[in-house]
Amino acid sequence: MKQANEYVGKEVKIGAWVTNKRSSGKIAFLQLRDGEHYFQGIVVKNDVGPEIFEIAKSLTQETSVILEGIVQEDTRSKLGYELLVNNIEVIGESHEYPITPKEHGTEFLMDHRHLWLRSSKQHAIMKIRNEIIRATYEFFNKEGFLKIDPPILTGSAPEGTTELFHTEYFDQEAYLSQSGQLYMEAAAMAFGKVFSFGPTFRAEKSKTRRHLIEFWMIEPEMAFMSQDDSLVVQEQYVSYLVQSVLDNCSIYLDVLERDKEALKKYTDLPYKRISYDDAITLLQENGFDDIKWGDDFGSPHETFIAKQSEKPVFILNYPKAIKPFYMKEHPDRDDVVLCADLIAPEGYGEIIGGSEREVDYEKLSKQIEKFGLSTEEYSWYLDLRKYGSVPHSGFGLGLERTVAWISGIEHIRESIPFPRLLNRIYP
Repeated sequence: MKQANEYVGKEVKIGAWVTNKRSSGKIAFLQLRDGEHYFQGIVVKNDVGPEIFEIAKSLTQETSVILEGIVQEDTRSKLGYELLVNNIEVIGESHEYPITPKEHGTEFLMDHRHLWLRSSKQHAIMKIRNEIIRATYEFFNKEGFLKIDPPILTGSAPEGTTELFHTEYFDQEAYLSQSGQLYMEAAAMAFGKVFSFGPTFRAEKSKTRRHLIEFWMIEPEMAFMSQDDSLVVQEQYVSYLVQSVLDNCSIYLDVLERDKEALKKYTDLPYKRISYDDAITLLQENGFDDIKWGDDFGSPHETFIAKQSEKPVFILNYPKAIKPFYMKEHPDRDDVVLCADLIAPEGYGEIIGGSEREVDYEKLSKQIEKFGLSTEEYSWYLDLRKYGSVPHSGFGLGLERTVAWISGIEHIRESIPFPRLLNRIYP
């Protein structure tokens, strides 16, 4: 029914699944899904005869069918069209489908994720996720970025190896990628502005709704760009994503009952900036006695900070001790680095982490040693500082958390398109 507006009053033949039905003595109303949209099929007994009408009345949830009928306008439908059915062919019967229209718990739904994908809300989430991916490519292509694909198996880690999945690459140590950032820095030295989009992994047994073991990340890296310049790109990118969803996924936002007026506010730039120092002071002045300077923020802290603005908020310049080795030291202080986290409103937490990168060879070498990493393994990364190094910055946006925020869904795992073995081990 994707092109229903082009076929009003015309006969069509379409494959679909039955999601629900109700019938009276003379009319059967079929709720249908064709993979693209949800729509209604109407079967009138006097128009189709008793045989087809009996088939319509006997259809069960998720039975697949081929329908023939006339497309007609329906102002009550979110799609705006319905199908006046004149013939039904059953393709695949469905019996005792486990996900019924009643309420089910999240654990039950996750155990049946392969079927849960068929629900209207999951359908809407995946459509929004797809739009965010499409808009990502569009944004960075417009801005002159080149897409580069870093390896998924890596011999080094941007943030240490304690939370990485270890494996063997023939006779060498290897890990599932924690981030493509280091490789993107090499690419930025060749092409200026680059971005990657791929899976990343964290070997941590998190049970919160905000953390995943496997997730997808968009990681741009930009040569000749300061951290302040990078913040402008970040907020433009996020605003672009939100606006694209508003423009192209309105029907799916309605399915999820998402507040569109709230989303519209998130397209208004610039976003507020607050320093880490001021954030700590703000929290302590408002009764948060569980945090001191030098601590990282937890969910309650980020949520409170975010509530001070109607839009996403940048927290700037975290302590050097709690950030990775590659971040550039603040020019006026030796205890903080030039970095920022972008905190989404409504309690969704950090959706972007980014920084300016250290370009001084000696400083970076000392940081690598201080973090207990091998300068030999990172020799290629240090090479980038030897041969025409330039100021450069980058960031990473977590796709699943961004989808959860824009969609307004409770569990971040709802935005994962397929079951993950590791997430089933640590749900």
